[in-house]
Amino acid sequence: MTATDPRSEVRDWSTDFDILDPDYVADPAPVWAELRERCPIAHTDRYGSTWLPTRYNDLAAIAHDVEHFSSRDIAVITPGRELNPEAAIMLIAPPITSDPPVHTWARRMLLPRFGPSRIEELTPITHALADELIDGFAATGRADAAQDYAQHIPVRVIARMLGVPLEDEDIFTSWAVTILQQGFQNIQGATDAVLEVIDYFGAKLDERERVPERERPDDLITMLVEARHEGDPLDDRHRIGSCFLLLLAGIDTTWSSIGSGLYHLASRPQDQARLRAEPELMTSAIEEILRFYSPVTMARYVAEDTEFNGCPMRKGDKILMAFPAGNRDPEHFDRPDEFVIDRQRNRHFAFGSGIHRCLGSNLARMELRVAIERFLDRIPTFELADPGAVTWSGGQVRGPRSVSVRW
Repeated sequence: MTATDPRSEVRDWSTDFDILDPDYVADPAPVWAELRERCPIAHTDRYGSTWLPTRYNDLAAIAHDVEHFSSRDIAVITPGRELNPEAAIMLIAPPITSDPPVHTWARRMLLPRFGPSRIEELTPITHALADELIDGFAATGRADAAQDYAQHIPVRVIARMLGVPLEDEDIFTSWAVTILQQGFQNIQGATDAVLEVIDYFGAKLDERERVPERERPDDLITMLVEARHEGDPLDDRHRIGSCFLLLLAGIDTTWSSIGSGLYHLASRPQDQARLRAEPELMTSAIEEILRFYSPVTMARYVAEDTEFNGCPMRKGDKILMAFPAGNRDPEHFDRPDEFVIDRQRNRHFAFGSGIHRCLGSNLARMELRVAIERFLDRIPTFELADPGAVTWSGGQVRGPRSVSVRW
């Protein structure tokens, strides 16, 4: 079977879907609803043989079956895979690109750094960062809630956690945009950016190793330098890949959630007014932002020929873990395509499911909550300056990239 030209128009979403289709990027929910009724696990040959489950239960089952569905390649599109299913992967990013047993110890090593006590220490720092950003535009009466605010908070927080200079923020943001947002259209640019990441963190890790142990700061780079597995230090590929994961995954996903939350409040004045009047709804509002605007789609690699719910999957196929689609499944959520600010039953999986459930979920929730709370506290009632000018990115991470608001 020949691969479909990625540039061609989608004629049947059940047999030839395209997650980069502009209409899908702008609003994928109608496609998910149609597929759930007609073909709940769609297939395409664009970018290589790929499956798209849209039901909550199917996504959960695949996420928990690590024997048949590997995490060795989590990219929704791997350049060259349509010609070679075994296309080389430039960079591992443990634990998210690892299967057991490597995943087990790699994740366990990082978890304490993302526990409740660590996040509590970061909360006032995040609060101050949000206020500093708002100080820059509060008096102007307008701002781009994505570019002037949302994108800066997670990159500055994770830079502090890693122990890299805040002055490099623009470099980190550029990498996130080039690799995660533009990478499917600009493969060479993404490749160059990945190589820059490898060089950057390789140098930072080497620098830290040269610092006497008693003088090392208590950050993630020090932790990776000093970590041992079965008595041996981690190899460079593992350490650099973990830095890559912590930086890039922490930037774009949380940036997207904060931007989506502010977009929603700017475009739904009734929800903004209610949240201002009833701040006790903040917890349920944050969870509903995560459910309704879930940003992340991951992938799984079919490790061996298998059949799943009648679908004959071959080794080397990919499955897109469209967790956002599962979060709109009417079998699990009442009024799934409505944003219900006081929703009580909300077992979403915006952070994934199974062994790879996001280890940074506590951090993301805190950043999202602080960002929304500070914006509401400091900025009067705001609205979209131009609803038609809001732009979204799609693919691996979906979120608003420009949200101009005024007040």
